[in-house]
Amino acid sequence: MNLLFFLTPKQDVLFIYEDFTLRQTLEKWSNQRFATIPVLRRDGQYLGTITEGDILWGIKNLHGLDLDASEDVPISSFPRRRDYKAVPVTTDMQALVHAAIDQNFVPVVDDRNVFIGIVRRTSILQQVARQYEEPVPAEASSRQHAAL
Repeated sequence: MNLLFFLTPKQDVLFIYEDFTLRQTLEKWSNQRFATIPVLRRDGQYLGTITEGDILWGIKNLHGLDLDASEDVPISSFPRRRDYKAVPVTTDMQALVHAAIDQNFVPVVDDRNVFIGIVRRTSILQQVARQYEEPVPAEASSRQHAAL
């Protein structure tokens, strides 16, 4: 099994471009339930992630900001507390699982660092759960009992 089995492709992922304004970001993000989303360059390169908290703290620190002024505030001016680390598409399952331990999703990039999608931690956990639900063949079960 490889990473592509779990990949949610870019076209199905909520993301923003670094040159979006605060208003564009808020409009795109509205009515979504994601706390963290990827930030990309226009050429598709992965830059990092931004959280709802990053935006709230950025608004707090930009004194006197109102909704009209949000059209002039570039989202790239917001400091980001933490970026989710991306993995290359060739990453093995062990490294993917380790990356997913600390992140809700793992951004995936190609060999040019161009964002191609994400792997959600829930997708990995669902696969693990399915493996535990599958019946163990009788001979494997008897070997397990004999080992005890």
